[in-house]
Amino acid sequence: MSNEHAPLLAHGVCGLSVDTASTPNAVPRKLNTFFGVIVPTVLSMFSIVLFLRTGFVVGHAGLLQGLVMLLVAYIIISLTILSICAISTNGAVQGGGAYFMISRSLGPEFGGSIGLMFFLAKVCACGVYVLGLVEAILDIFGQDPASSSSLRVLPQGYWYTVLYSSIVLLLVLLVCLVGAHIFARTSFLILLVVTVSLLSIYISPLALTTPLNFLISHQGPGNHTLTYNASYTGFNGTTLRDNLGCDYTVDYSTGKVMSFASVFAVMFTSCTGIMAGANMSGELKNPSAAIPKGTIIAVLYTCIVYVLLFILASSTCERTLLVQDYGFFQRINIWPPFVTIGIYCSALSAAMCSLIGASRILHALALDQLFGFPLAPAAITSSSGNPWVAVLYTWGLAQCVVFAGQLNAIAGLVTVFYLLAYAAVDLACLALEWASAPNFRPTFQVFSWHTCLLGILSCLVMMFVINPVYSSASIILLLLLLLFLHYRSPTSSWGYISQALIFHQVRKYLLMLDVRKDHVKFWRPQVLLMVANPRSSCQLINFVNQLKKGGLFVLGHVKLGDLDTLPSDPVQQQYNFWLSLVDKLGVKAFVDLTLSSSVRQGTQHLLRITGLGGMKPNTLVLGFYDNLPSLQAHFPPVRHVESPRWLTPEEYVGIISDAIKMSKNVCLGRYFFQLQGESMGTKMDGAERIIDVWPLNLLRPGSTSAASVDVCSLFLLQMACVLNMASRWRHARMRIFLCVEAESSDQGWVVKEETFRELLRKLRIRASIKIVPWDSVVQLYGQKQTQDTELGELGLTRPAPALSEDFLSAVNCLLMEHSAQAAVRFLYLPRPPTHSGQSQQYLSQLEAVTHGLGPTLLIHGLTPVTCTEL
Repeated sequence: MSNEHAPLLAHGVCGLSVDTASTPNAVPRKLNTFFGVIVPTVLSMFSIVLFLRTGFVVGHAGLLQGLVMLLVAYIIISLTILSICAISTNGAVQGGGAYFMISRSLGPEFGGSIGLMFFLAKVCACGVYVLGLVEAILDIFGQDPASSSSLRVLPQGYWYTVLYSSIVLLLVLLVCLVGAHIFARTSFLILLVVTVSLLSIYISPLALTTPLNFLISHQGPGNHTLTYNASYTGFNGTTLRDNLGCDYTVDYSTGKVMSFASVFAVMFTSCTGIMAGANMSGELKNPSAAIPKGTIIAVLYTCIVYVLLFILASSTCERTLLVQDYGFFQRINIWPPFVTIGIYCSALSAAMCSLIGASRILHALALDQLFGFPLAPAAITSSSGNPWVAVLYTWGLAQCVVFAGQLNAIAGLVTVFYLLAYAAVDLACLALEWASAPNFRPTFQVFSWHTCLLGILSCLVMMFVINPVYSSASIILLLLLLLFLHYRSPTSSWGYISQALIFHQVRKYLLMLDVRKDHVKFWRPQVLLMVANPRSSCQLINFVNQLKKGGLFVLGHVKLGDLDTLPSDPVQQQYNFWLSLVDKLGVKAFVDLTLSSSVRQGTQHLLRITGLGGMKPNTLVLGFYDNLPSLQAHFPPVRHVESPRWLTPEEYVGIISDAIKMSKNVCLGRYFFQLQGESMGTKMDGAERIIDVWPLNLLRPGSTSAASVDVCSLFLLQMACVLNMASRWRHARMRIFLCVEAESSDQGWVVKEETFRELLRKLRIRASIKIVPWDSVVQLYGQKQTQDTELGELGLTRPAPALSEDFLSAVNCLLMEHSAQAAVRFLYLPRPPTHSGQSQQYLSQLEAVTHGLGPTLLIHGLTPVTCTEL
């Protein structure tokens, strides 16, 4: 076979790890676990919260609630980390980090939308870190009338804050344009500086044993200056006891009263850096090993640091100092510049890390071409592989974020975006686990669907606790992006987790669908429509799609041939063409093709094997014999009228007989190429349409004397009623025609009419009944033919006689007279003859009766389908 030696696929998270450095056009990967994951993750998680918001959290929430917040935050990120580790160790992880993992797990629609949301989260986080850095700068160098320091020379105010933030952001841009590799190396130096600053904070309470008093002033409403007396007590049991409980007051930077949700939103920004290492996946030597190991180490380290800082702050500082001065660590340090340098370094590095991470996500989105032209330039890179255009895009959006002016003002939005992204990562891992795909074999095994589900729920709950408005808006934005990508229908070779989940659920429910529990009350058509050539069958396909009433609909096709004489199965090559036809027509149908030496044998195969369990066809639909074109594959031109048919009358009638023997209902469709308004784009409710039903066997007038309706007649009524319930036929008028011998002496047809009306009432069928006298037609049938026909119906071997041309013409004229205005007609299909020699005669009779009628469906039903009980 041509594809037996094809290379192994490396698509998505289920692909095999490949050495991308050996690929000629690949950018070399340079970063190891420490420099590529641990360092950026630690710096991102420290950011501005470590130095500028520890007092804010402990002061408002107290030590106990602060530790609860820390516990909740780290539980959420720990559950997410388990999912990250599972996905990243299941195959090759390329550039794009979290976006790459989500998109290759959940498919382009979900991956693209979440990727863009995560990109926006990183952009907002960059703005938060820049604003935090400017806040720290103004705390020291900002003008303050109450201070006589010569260093306070920078003017303060909203627009000055925006100006300083823009300058800092421009500096961050210049560093990021140099490249991630240089930044990663310098990050280690920044981490050393931050570590020294942390050590100075831990050591200072041991050195400063005497209490300190401070006078703190803020600009209040109406340009009034508010002054507070605050104290540093050193390690003190009373101070710790006073700081255990919560005391939510006004935040001096925003003027708003704080709450558990608003404080948690600010505190959680310290936990938004867990994917900093994953976002550098394109520069990591071995991302599948580096991401889980480095992320876990970084998170454990930062958790210990934060717990110690919370205990230290609550044990040594009065609540007023914590609440009214977010940079209090500088006041109580043995050498304040230690903390100042730490603040500047951590905030600057976090801003750089967010800008680089966001640009890598945007670059990956552009390479995947999910959003088309607007993001296309972001795919451009420098000779060293740095996506400089994506960096510029990110810088421009971050510049818009700094117009918020205050860190706390946008902290809630950033947290909501990150929580949504974390929930998506957990969802990706949960979907892979639930799909039970054989290729989902992560080397990291410390996770389960329980941890994934708990992670999703915790993220969603905390989103709405923090800010219901932001949460609702972000979810709406996510859904809009999902719809956009779904209708844009981007093609990918990543695989779709939805298909795996659907397969898993369908298999489970098919096993639960027990055919032994079938009941006539819940019967619905399950149709196998045999299509010789779609070029001539589109209208019939669309019509049957309306007729299925939520049941199974299968397009069947027989390819003539013998597999023994062919190098490969030609049917396999045709499936995509047929599936494209289904998409083009907009019908809800499956496709089943088979290879056989004859159409009749192939149809038998399809009737037996199509479907699974309780979902198997119960009705066979065929095009009329004169509508059957060539059976050549791949949709050849329609057979010319004078060209020889590929299907003999004996074989065609044999297919009908086979279906009846297999207890399948049979429908023959004629003139459906004349049916209008069935295409996918047509908007029609059938208000001008008429459905005509002739429930009696018109070719056997004598058969109506025993009973007005039989199983076949009831089946015919049910099918017409089903069509009347379809969306494009729901307002169509249904007419039922009863042929009676009005001139007979017993006048029994009057009773039969009343009986039939009562039957329609019990069956809840809304239709008008038309009485059609056909005495003259019956007279042409003849007494002898009636007797012979009754013998044939009883199953005796005597062949059915030929009907006279006058009789057939009279029946056709009767139909033309009364059903000329109908959009579609339902006629009784007689049972085919038992002798194959009469096949041509049988078809000729059907052709003569339906000649020139327009869209007509001849039906022979075997299944009881009506029920008058609850």
